[in-house]
Amino acid sequence: MAKRTPLYDAHVNAGAKIVDFGGWDMPLHYGSQIEEHHVVRKGAGLFDVSHMTVVDVSGQDAKAFLRKLLANDVEKLKTQGKALYSAMLNEQGGILDDLIVYAMGDWYRVVVNCATREKDLAWMQSQSSGFEVNIEERADLAILALQGPEAESKLSQLLSDEENTQLKALSVFQAAELPMGFIAKTGYTGEAGFELIVTSEKALELWQKLLAVGVAPVGLGARDTLRLEAGMNLYGSDMDESINPFEAGMAWTLSLDDEREFIGKKALLELKDTNKMELVGLLLKERGVLRAHQKVIVESGEGEITSGTFSPTLGFSIALARIPKCSQKTAKVEIRNKLLEVEIVQPPFVRHGKTVYKNI
Repeated sequence: MAKRTPLYDAHVNAGAKIVDFGGWDMPLHYGSQIEEHHVVRKGAGLFDVSHMTVVDVSGQDAKAFLRKLLANDVEKLKTQGKALYSAMLNEQGGILDDLIVYAMGDWYRVVVNCATREKDLAWMQSQSSGFEVNIEERADLAILALQGPEAESKLSQLLSDEENTQLKALSVFQAAELPMGFIAKTGYTGEAGFELIVTSEKALELWQKLLAVGVAPVGLGARDTLRLEAGMNLYGSDMDESINPFEAGMAWTLSLDDEREFIGKKALLELKDTNKMELVGLLLKERGVLRAHQKVIVESGEGEITSGTFSPTLGFSIALARIPKCSQKTAKVEIRNKLLEVEIVQPPFVRHGKTVYKNI
């Protein structure tokens, strides 16, 4: 039987189409995936992402442990609540998972993907040998993602003056613990917004209060089109254990130039100058939809689409694709036994409601 978040009954009562996602019964949409996509780009939408896994890491060796575990360096986190995005790698440099980690003083909060929960927790525990560290899964917590240009104005209606002062002081990729709960200025849509981590008991009340001030519920269908427009990877589609960060467009998250040793670093240093694949964006402005696993042909060889969809914001099809490195501006994609020309661009495609992709 699939797992359910504390908001499952609220989704059903709102008419959500429920689907299995990583072993969880989750809302795909509440009637119109396209409308939900647009409300996040133009207003404010609310996602239930309580299927994600929250792990708190504490103890006197917490920082040293995470500096070994992660490819990005938590030593960069100098401000209370500041966060960074990182990969967790195996010894071969393959991506076990991508995650966000928040520095909360003498402890850290890590948020990992639901589909990799058991693997991630087992890996973290196995790598903790020799460190005085406590790794605690917080199954008692739920996560709501409030996203869109009106997200802050909607959330502010539920906060006291003091809480609003703290909210406005947050920079992007920073969190604070407020009476409401853990509020992080992060997201997966390319829009302004927050991820709200609260106790499971408070989740339904917060959900209802946000809907009452005019926020619309949004399902996982729009979440996927929004994240793809924002050029954000999806674990299991755009990367996995067989893919290294250079091949996943994640080189910017690596800290390779200092003396810190982390799991996978040796392999990455060898791959840095020999890696032959890259992740690019594709645009198909004629009829047709780009989908995962379609073949992409360039002069230097063949690759494939890792994620593809029709972009509601742009009005044509977009994709992320892993292809042999090349200097071409166009490629061919095989769709239903036909080769269609696509533009090769540098993602993201859309941020804050505006077109931002760059031509190669």
